[in-house]
Amino acid sequence: MRVVFFGSPPTALPTLNGLLAAGHEIKLIITQPDKPAGRGKKLTPPAVKVFAQDHGLPFLQPERIRKDEKVLEAIREANPDINIVVAYGQIIPASIIYLPPLKSLNIHFSLLPKYRGAAPVQWAILNGERFTGVTIFQLTEKMDEGPILAQEVVPILPRENAHELETRMSHIGAQLLIRTLEKIDKVQLKEQDHSLATYAPKLTKDQGLIDWQEPAEAIDRKVRAFYGWPGAFTFLNGQRLEIISGQFTQGLMPAARPGEVVQLDKSGIYVCCGQKTFYLIEKVKPEGKKEMSAYSFSLGGKVRVGTILG
Repeated sequence: MRVVFFGSPPTALPTLNGLLAAGHEIKLIITQPDKPAGRGKKLTPPAVKVFAQDHGLPFLQPERIRKDEKVLEAIREANPDINIVVAYGQIIPASIIYLPPLKSLNIHFSLLPKYRGAAPVQWAILNGERFTGVTIFQLTEKMDEGPILAQEVVPILPRENAHELETRMSHIGAQLLIRTLEKIDKVQLKEQDHSLATYAPKLTKDQGLIDWQEPAEAIDRKVRAFYGWPGAFTFLNGQRLEIISGQFTQGLMPAARPGEVVQLDKSGIYVCCGQKTFYLIEKVKPEGKKEMSAYSFSLGGKVRVGTILG
């Protein structure tokens, strides 16, 4: 099958690899422009562009695909049977969506119509879901509202963060897509029940601020959901302290106020939370520094029993 592929981050790569391994012909790749990244703000290509260059595949990086007539013309010349979209990052216009005979399929990391939007994995963890899933659906002009071709339920593991879960789901989604394409002529489209829709809007940096008045289990979900970006954080002596990993802990602890450090040991930093619960910080990233264990950070003397975070 002739394919035009739309995708940008590493989570799109399992599908791209899967399509090639299954014998599909990638006629053209559309990916995001290079963007500044890291502390030095060095211009960095998206993972899909690097893959395309490594495999000698043609690619384009439109700044705004909705207004780029050259991209539309290039897709027409590619003459695809189908468009495949995985975490591309821009809204694709109808002139492209409906161009191929089999139109456009999208891999979405939720069980649609739940968690429509940009951050379905993060919101599933944040809301304490035990299960999520992958959906293959036909793209339309409305966000994540197209008819469904296939779905697969995925359990969320107890300590899994958003990066780990999304990586695992990207491989599950790739396999589900390949199986779906194998029987594309026989697949029955299932319309979504829009009355059951929930939404997963893009996260913002300020949402990562930890409120120590919340119970430890809710704080644990935030740390796992915000891992990588935008990051869950608190403040210590006016400096931002990102919490990379940790876990809510059971057992008796000294009476304390929410945000108060109650114990330090090699496991990390124990902090009192709301409802008399406790959270163990295991790994941190101080402002302007690299990640380190919470225990190593505590040896610097900036945090001790009785210190108030937040």
